[in-house]
Amino acid sequence: EVQVMESGGDSVQAGGPLRLSCKVSELEHYSDYSLAWFRGEEREGVASVHSDARPKYADFALGRFTIFQNSATFILYLDMTGLKPEDSAMYYCAAMPGIFARCSLESKDFRYWGQGTQVTVSS
Repeated sequence: EVQVMESGGDSVQAGGPLRLSCKVSELEHYSDYSLAWFRGEEREGVASVHSDARPKYADFALGRFTIFQNSATFILYLDMTGLKPEDSAMYYCAAMPGIFARCSLESKDFRYWGQGTQVTVSS
C-alpha cells in the first residue's frame, strides 16, 4: 500500500523560505499518479503535480510556492518563499495513483495521506 511521510516543517520568520519534503513509497508500481500538498484542518489545496501535466497552484501559492518532485526517488517537495503568518498550518502530502486526481486540488480526490508537518510563521 502507498505510504506517505512528510518532513521539513518548522517555525520561521515572516518573509523567510522553507522547504517541505514528502517521501511516498510504493508509487513505482504505477505509471501515472498525482501528488499534492494541502494544509489545515479543512485540507485546503496548495499545489499538485501529475506525471504528465504542469503543476497546479492555489491562488495564494502562485509566485511564492513551487511544487516539484524527484521522480527517481519518489520524493515530493514544496519550496515556500515569502512566508506570511497566515501560511501557518499543518501541511499534508497526499498521493493518488492513476489519473483520477490529475490537476486536482480537491482533498476528496486523494486516497493516501501523511500525518502532516507543522509550519509556523511569526511576524
